[in-house]
Amino acid sequence: MIACLLIPGFELRAALRSRPGLSLVPAALAPDPSEEPLLGPVTAAADVVGVKPGMRLGEALATCPSLVLVDRDPASVEQAWEEVLRRLEDTGFAVDPVEHGVVVFETHGVERLYGGVRPALERALAAVGSSWDPRIGAAGRRFTALAAASVARPGQILLVAQKEEESFLEPLPLSLLPLTGERYAELEGLGLRSIGELAELPAGAVAERLGADGRKAWRLARGGRSAKVRGRKPVAELAEVLVFPEAVGNELTLRRALGSLLERLLARPERAGRPFRKLAMSARLVDGGSWRRAVTLRDATAEVARLRVALGPKLQELPAPILELRLEAVELAEHTGQQLALVEPAGEEVSGRLREGLRQVRASTGTGSVCSVVEVAPWSRIPETRALVVPRDE
Repeated sequence: MIACLLIPGFELRAALRSRPGLSLVPAALAPDPSEEPLLGPVTAAADVVGVKPGMRLGEALATCPSLVLVDRDPASVEQAWEEVLRRLEDTGFAVDPVEHGVVVFETHGVERLYGGVRPALERALAAVGSSWDPRIGAAGRRFTALAAASVARPGQILLVAQKEEESFLEPLPLSLLPLTGERYAELEGLGLRSIGELAELPAGAVAERLGADGRKAWRLARGGRSAKVRGRKPVAELAEVLVFPEAVGNELTLRRALGSLLERLLARPERAGRPFRKLAMSARLVDGGSWRRAVTLRDATAEVARLRVALGPKLQELPAPILELRLEAVELAEHTGQQLALVEPAGEEVSGRLREGLRQVRASTGTGSVCSVVEVAPWSRIPETRALVVPRDE
């Protein structure tokens, strides 16, 4: 079966790990300064007084004047999420993270090890820990597992049999489908309130009215396609940290610190001579928050000069002086060099560039972000069944 482990409000929970007392009072994750002033996840106390995620900041403060705004802490979120994923991997699951707080995995490989599906999922809950209030949904298809986890209670395991998937999805709200707010409003204007009501409509009519997003939502409302879960590749723990004796905001000092971290990271024996494909910089701000930026390199490299050029401009985005600077190798390239040929075969240069570009996109956006259209039934009278969209990893 395919299982989905869900931790609602993960970013807020991770930011509150250093301030656990705020979890008992009305609090919400502060809006991102670069985006609209909309609240992030909220605590249970804030939800009781009427403050909801996605509410505008002014409306939320008018509803609850005592609302506490928690600054975003992307470095802590990334670190805590990586800890959760590694605990699941140590338990034996090949995980496919969807976003912070949502991870999908299959139980087929560990069912015999733990004595069945439910014991295996109980082991997964125990590995994550009760402090996160995780919940798990399991079904034959990915979207049904996500929907089951969304309606499960904290610490609950909700199993949905394959023959019961359609009846399970039927009464669930449309908000579980990946649609924009405008699409939700349009569907509600048409009188649709549940996933089952959308699934009963003709596919052609939905696609004509809502386009590609509507066709995808209609397919998910009927359970979605059955596909195997591709676990992520093992992550190499390559990181270097530099702690300053006092707050630093001078760009020259920060660039020198970055150069020192690069040299230390390049000297790590675990790298085994492999060049970097994706790096991440994070910093601990003087006011207690954090800052993080990830950089995907166009060409994998281990040259200090090129790495400085790629990472240096990111230091200008620091919002405040910092107390700590951390550099992490998120992904390494497979090769350690290039074998030159006396005469290049025809088309080899273009193929090499396409492969390199594919690896760059995959490192930046994740596995399955690049797909190929594969013809499977060209004789079919139904356009949707003539071809399949298959993730292309190589």
